[in-house]
Amino acid sequence: MISSIHSVAAAQPVNSTEAAQPASPAAKPQASPQDTVHISTAATALLQESSETSAQTAKEASAGDPQAIRLQAKHAHRVHTK
Repeated sequence: MISSIHSVAAAQPVNSTEAAQPASPAAKPQASPQDTVHISTAATALLQESSETSAQTAKEASAGDPQAIRLQAKHAHRVHTK
């Protein structure tokens, strides 16, 4: 059920000089904690492979990189089956 509002209390004015000053002059803002992220070697390798250009993949495949050879074969299969 919805009910209507019959009266609203007026907000009290705030003294801007009081709001701008800290509670105590000795209080200093605390530094926020720092989080450290460690990325695994596998994740780093995956990121590097995913951002690799097709020219770089071709170069690695011609040098005998098995992963690059498989990637080129998958790409060739997708292109020829469309």
